[in-house]
Parts: sequence; structure tokens; C-alpha cells
Amino acid sequence: MLVKAMSGSDYNLFWNETVRQLMADGNLSEQEHDMWFRNMKFLKGNNESITLAVPSKFYKDQVKQRYLDMLINQLFNLTGSSLNINFEVVDSKPPVEEKRTENKTGKKISEIVSSSSESVRKPHRQLRRDYDFEGFVIGNNNSFAASAAQAIGANPGGAYNPFLIYGGVGLGKTHLMQSIGNFIHYSVTDKKVVYITAETFINEFIHSIKSETQSQFKNKYRKVDVLLIDDIHDLQNKKETQEELFHTFNALYDAKKQLVFTCDRPPSELKNFTDRLKSRFERGLNVDLQPPNFETRYAILRKKLETISITIPDEVLELIARNITTNIRDLEASLTKMVAYADLVGKKITVEIAQQQLKGAFTSTLTANITIDRVQRVVAEYFNVTPADLKGKKRTKQVTFPRQVAMFIIREITDYSTTEIGLEFGGRDHTTVMHSCTRIEDRMKGDPTLEPTVGELIRSVKESR
Repeated sequence: MLVKAMSGSDYNLFWNETVRQLMADGNLSEQEHDMWFRNMKFLKGNNESITLAVPSKFYKDQVKQRYLDMLINQLFNLTGSSLNINFEVVDSKPPVEEKRTENKTGKKISEIVSSSSESVRKPHRQLRRDYDFEGFVIGNNNSFAASAAQAIGANPGGAYNPFLIYGGVGLGKTHLMQSIGNFIHYSVTDKKVVYITAETFINEFIHSIKSETQSQFKNKYRKVDVLLIDDIHDLQNKKETQEELFHTFNALYDAKKQLVFTCDRPPSELKNFTDRLKSRFERGLNVDLQPPNFETRYAILRKKLETISITIPDEVLELIARNITTNIRDLEASLTKMVAYADLVGKKITVEIAQQQLKGAFTSTLTANITIDRVQRVVAEYFNVTPADLKGKKRTKQVTFPRQVAMFIIREITDYSTTEIGLEFGGRDHTTVMHSCTRIEDRMKGDPTLEPTVGELIRSVKESR
């Protein structure tokens, strides 16, 4: 049992022993310790609680969510007492010091020189400074990817190498990738971090061939500590560039340097990619980012609003979060429009104003969520056929007409190209899709019952999930 009169140093000993035992028992890995506990300091303790210093609110929230219950239980096992754990956000930067220097006139001038790491380490010229872990809102759709990214930031070139993040447009792939780069850049100053898009990599490679500077190109990318390449799907059909990346990959991987990639699809779905390069991408950790749920969308808007001086009511944020479901980019664009309206017009934002100003965005996000598969399912059910029939080779009237209707609806309410539509209907070419759409348009002109039928099917598609 706990001794009655214990000093603060006694509680400090208990805290250190708690962390040591969790690591010894395998409940806390070395990576987790380096990521979350190395920058956590004991502040004070009494017979009711222990207070720990953490460097940010983000840090505090993450530690509480991940480890609080485990820490409290371990402390109880050691002390025999139920101790609460409190966290205080403490700025860990060293105090600024005043330094006097001489100017050319011989007069004294005062300069405030911060000795923090950020003043010593200038912002990375290829990375956005606002793309960091603290600004990345974590939800059910991205928690695994975010945790892996943070672990990589703490231990680049370790267990999760290579690391590939895939998902649709505007879901935060680039933000998360650059957060890794920024974290390493500011915390490990002897690491060379390079960020590049696949398109730029291709262009630089072509230029190196034309200018006969391939050795410089190879040295640029094979002598880094962390290589971040965005949008590797742009390398499809680029056989020579893929070959160069393959050798760059091997050189860095063998040297235990960290590789991070983003893509709009899993590596297995990349077209016209060499098998051996795809196998390299699949060798490490692949994680996907899904569209955020309502709670995460709302949290993203709240986080974004923290950096803006304009007040927007919670009910307006909730309206945006419920209606913009596609991706984070569209979500932030809608908030930016509301902020601009409030700033330029000088009116307080209300739900009614938001509904009026964002009507187009609310409509387009519904359309953007519509997939070819959803249209096929709704149309097949209506005409009492199967989705497989629509994709198959049958040319009977019972199947051909519903197939043409489905193609027409997809072309009418989505942004899919005729080529993409044809591929999803058994690999048909784009001319078949165009012919089907023309057939339905012509029949609608002569058959007054068909247009209401198509309209009803479109409503069913939009309302289905």
C-alpha cells in the first residue's frame, strides 16, 4: 500500500517504473515510447494524482486516447492507490535570449534570437509548413494511417518501410506524407528529406537523359535519408522511369532509408506497371484513407476554424459536415466560401445563408458519391435482371434495354468518361456507350413514358446507399 508521506520525487520514481514495466511486458513498444513518452515529463505528484508535461494539445489528446487507462492500471499495481493522471501543455522551446551585435555605425542594436529548433532549422523548401501531424484531424477513416505515419516520423527507415498511402482525391494523402517529412526535418536535423511528385520525377528523369546528366539525377535521389514521392499512379505507362525508380528504390531500401509513396489506388490495381516495382510497393505497409464520417468532418471544420478570426455558428458547421461527404478538400472549400462571404458582405452567417450559398456544392457532392456499381444495382433491380446481366454478353431485349438505360443514367449524372463506363459493362468500348446513350435519348423523344421512368431511376440512385 502507498506510504502516507511521499515526496514528489517518490511519485516520479513510480512514474518511471510504470513506463519501464509497460515496455518490459511488451505493452509499450520502443517506437511508441520514442514517439509519445520521450517528450513527456513528470511535473508533480500527490496522493490523488500525477501531473505530466506534454508539448501540445494534440499530443495530450493522443496519449489520453491511446494509453491513459493502461497507465492508470499500471500505477495502481505499483502503488496500490487509484491515481488520476493529468496533463499540462508546456511549451518546450528554450527561452529567447537577447543578443547584442555591432552594426556598421558602431551603435548597439538588440536582436531577439530564439534558440528553438525551428529557428535553427529553416522550413523545408519542398514541404508546406502547415502540413503537420497536429493539423491532421484523426478519425475512424484514417487513424491507422495516421498512427503508422507518426511511428515512421519517430523512427524513419524502421519497421514500416516502404510506406504507401492510397485513397481518393482530397482525403489527406499529401498532408500525411508531408507531415512525416516535416516531423523528421525539424526533429532530426541530420536527415536529408526530399519530397517530389511523380510527374516532376518523370520530367527530371527525361531532362537528365536529354542533357546527359543521369549521374547527377541518380545521386540526387539515391543519397537521401527520406524520399517522399506523391501520386505514383502517374508513372503508369512510363517504363523507363519505372526502371529508374526501381533501382532508386533498391538503393535506398538496402541502405535502410525511408521511402513513402502516395497513390490513388492499391498497388495491385496499377495498370501498365512492372511487376517487380509493384512488388516493391507491396513489400512494406500499405494503408488506405477513406472518406471521413460525420464526426470527423465536423472536427475538421472546427480545427480549420481555429485559425480564422470569423465566427461561424455550430449549426452551420453541422450543416456543411452533413452535406459535404466527398472529401476534405470539398469540405474546406465550402468553409472558405462561408468565411469569404462573412468577410466581404459583412453579414453574420446563418443556416439559411449557408443553404443558399452552398446549394451548388451540396448538389454536386451527392452526384460525386454516385458509383457505377450503384447505378447498375438500382437499374437491375427495377428491370428484374441482375448486375451481372448488365455486364455480360447477353443481347436479348430484356437485358440490352436496361443496360442502355444504366449507361445513359451514368453518363447523365456522373463525371465518368465513356471509356470508364464501357470498362464497367464487360469491357465494352466507348462507341458502344455513346450509341446506347443516343438510343435512349431518341426513345425518350418518341416515348412519353420513358422520361418519367428514367427520372424516377435517377432519384432512386441518388437516394440509395
